[in-house]
Amino acid sequence: MSNVDNEFYDRADAHIRLSNEHISEEISKGKASASMMYATSRFNAWVSATGWENGEEMHAAKEETIAYFVEQYKAMLEENLNDYIDNFNSYMTRKE
Repeated sequence: MSNVDNEFYDRADAHIRLSNEHISEEISKGKASASMMYATSRFNAWVSATGWENGEEMHAAKEETIAYFVEQYKAMLEENLNDYIDNFNSYMTRKE
């Protein structure tokens, strides 16, 4: 990723740690992931709303906004999937 500030990965890691803390016998990784994705979408909707004067302006930019966030998510997911593919054995080996 280009143009990230020095604390970018620290913030991301903090969100990951929080999601990991929610995983339990009752709450699966999938449920924690779904909650994190919902929270991210909710936060990004709010971030988007702060850039507009009214709902009409926001509505006019809705498809462009969705395209931007989907493109960014896809690029980040591809980067992270490739990282896990390349480092699968070291990342997924249990350390007991």
